[in-house]
Amino acid sequence: MDPILKWAGGKRQLLKKLLMNVNKDSLHDHTYFEPFVGGGALFLHLSPTKAVINDINSELIGMYQTIKEDPQGLITELKSFKNNYPENFEDIRSLDRKKDFVKTSATKRAARFIYLNKTCYNGLYRVNSQGYFNVPMGKYKNPNIVDENRILGLSEYLNQSSVQMLNVDFEEAVSGAVSGDFVYFDPPYDYEEGNGFTTYSADGFTHGDLERLKSVCDKLIEKGCIVMVSNNDTSFVNELFTGDLYTIVHISANRFINCDGKERKNAKEVIINGRKQSNTISSSR
Repeated sequence: MDPILKWAGGKRQLLKKLLMNVNKDSLHDHTYFEPFVGGGALFLHLSPTKAVINDINSELIGMYQTIKEDPQGLITELKSFKNNYPENFEDIRSLDRKKDFVKTSATKRAARFIYLNKTCYNGLYRVNSQGYFNVPMGKYKNPNIVDENRILGLSEYLNQSSVQMLNVDFEEAVSGAVSGDFVYFDPPYDYEEGNGFTTYSADGFTHGDLERLKSVCDKLIEKGCIVMVSNNDTSFVNELFTGDLYTIVHISANRFINCDGKERKNAKEVIINGRKQSNTISSSR
C-alpha cells in the first residue's frame, strides 16, 4: 500500500534498505509501533494487522482518522477544493488563522491537510511560532489532489486491522510496547549546523529530544523490543547511539531540493538497529 501524502523526508525510496532490518513474519504475533508516522511509507508497505501509529501533528492524525471513518465525505471535500485550484490556495492555507478554525469539521480539516500537502512547496509541513502553517504554494501544473483509490484502500485497511492512532508525545506512544514488538522511530532529522529540525511543530525537536529518544530506545530494548531509528548521518547522532545495543548502518539518499523534483542532493543518512544480543532475528530480503 502506498502513502496518501508526498511527505518531505518520506521513506519510500529507502524502503528496501529499511525492510532488510524488519522481520515481517514476527509482526503477525507482535505490534508494530511508529511514533513519528508522517506519511507512513514503511507502515503502509508492511500493513501490519496490529499497530500503534502516532504523530505530534494533530492535523495529520486527524487525517488518518477521517480516512478511516469518513472516506467518501473526505473525497467530496477534496473535489470542492480542487475545483478552484490554484486561486484558493491562500484562502485554504489561512484557515488555521481564523478564530473558529477549531469548530471546522474533522472531514474538512483533513481535506485541507491533504490539499495543502499536494499543492504546497515540496510536500513540506512547517509552522511558525504561533503554530500556523506557512509553506508557500508549489509550482504544479496538475497536482493529484483527489486520489480516490488510495483513500478508499487505506480506509478499508484501517477498518479491517487493529490500528490505534495517537496524538501524544513519542514516549507516551510507545509506553505499551512489550517484548517482541517492533518500534520504528523516524523523528525530525538532526543537522550538523543548528539544533535539529525545529519547525515541524511549534515546540520544535531539539538535541535534548533526541537524547530523550535514545533513553526511550534503551528502555525498549531492555524490555525485549526490536528498535529501528533513521536520521541524518551527523556526529551527534553517531555519538549518541554508540554502544553495544546498537548497530549503525550508513546509507545515501537522494533528497529533492526544489518543488519540480529536477534537482536533488545526495544526503548521508543512518539506519540504527537496536536489540538485545540474544534477541536476534533474521532479515527479510
